[in-house]
Amino acid sequence: MQIAVIGCGRWGINHVRTAYGLLGERLRYVFDTNPQAEERVKHIAASIPFTTDISQILNDDSIRGVIIATPAETHYSVAKQCLERGKHVLVEKPITLLVSQAEELQQIALKNNLRLMVGHVLLFHPAVVTMKRMVDAGKIGKLQYIYSNRLNLGAIRSEENVLWSFAPHDISIIQLLTGTIPTEVASHGAQFVQDGIEDTTITYLKYPGNVHAHIFVSWLHPFKEQRMVVIGDAGMFVFEDSLPADKLKFYPKGFKQTASGIQKFEGEYESIPFDTAQPLAEEHKHFYDCITNNKRPLADGQHAIDVLKILDEATKRLHHV
Repeated sequence: MQIAVIGCGRWGINHVRTAYGLLGERLRYVFDTNPQAEERVKHIAASIPFTTDISQILNDDSIRGVIIATPAETHYSVAKQCLERGKHVLVEKPITLLVSQAEELQQIALKNNLRLMVGHVLLFHPAVVTMKRMVDAGKIGKLQYIYSNRLNLGAIRSEENVLWSFAPHDISIIQLLTGTIPTEVASHGAQFVQDGIEDTTITYLKYPGNVHAHIFVSWLHPFKEQRMVVIGDAGMFVFEDSLPADKLKFYPKGFKQTASGIQKFEGEYESIPFDTAQPLAEEHKHFYDCITNNKRPLADGQHAIDVLKILDEATKRLHHV
């Protein structure tokens, strides 16, 4: 197996570092349009081949998979070229900017028996993996409500609003936990720093079975907060990735119906242990495994399309379309 990384900017260089750490010399190429990016790549390992000519990757039949971390507006065209050349693709989120483009990529991948995967890296966070397993096992009873806060000060972006920048992480986890598609989507936001670009949004999702969720994202916040609360009728999980320790907790709290009426129950929280594996490395290993063993990726093309449809619908509601 030989892999290429396309794009080594702020996040892409993490893919380069991770791929080299796992594959070594099997990282066949790193591509970027900026020649100065070569210095960052060589800082990881002088032996990593760097190119500004993407055709070297497209025309190299020994490269079975590519990891695309270019700007979002280029994802469609780059991924399409790679799929059409018979290469498996892991593309950063969002998979594309348009649902129709994502659906086209999915069709190309299915037609050519190729793995198409999107970089929803938090699906591979050991805490999320643990929480998903425990939710499925009935730890919190019937799933009722999920809410998520993803807040920070910056970095302000001009090419996308905070909804598209932050919310895909949370939508992907909510999709994983619910295993279904929302029946209703609503979103509200506000623009303060730049005209036409929302700095803060709240998105509401309604799922079958009376399951609800809301996502609050903002880059106008005095401190970093990454918190997801998952509520069932038998207990609650709290996942706070921004904490230094005790990131995942279980709270035996809620309400139950008794002969005398509705009563509250509550106990001390329990810190849930989980592996310390790095999510990006786990994502890479999953991608390589899916290629080698012809498996369907967890964050496959259909999952990416579902998340993109929710983002698209939320954007329409945000702009009152």
